[in-house]
Amino acid sequence: MRESDFQHSLIYEIKQRFPGAFVMKNDSRYIQGIPDLTILYKNHWACLECKVDKDAHRQPNQEHYISKMNEMSFASFVYPENKEDILDAMEQAFQH
Repeated sequence: MRESDFQHSLIYEIKQRFPGAFVMKNDSRYIQGIPDLTILYKNHWACLECKVDKDAHRQPNQEHYISKMNEMSFASFVYPENKEDILDAMEQAFQH
């Protein structure tokens, strides 16, 4: 599976799980290392960095942005192996 295919299916699943959510793709050329997706849902937000698998290469600064954004709201790396756990955690974060 390509990362773009995983990202496309993930966006669809997020929109199904969080009706009315806005899912925006971020431009990594603007800020290197910024997560792939920003999700706005009600009065909450999350950022997700999509990877094709848990061992996929991470670009410089990705860990930094995920860590900082997770302190502010919710942010995580997501890949097929942890997708359900991440979506469950995101749902819990959106309930608080």
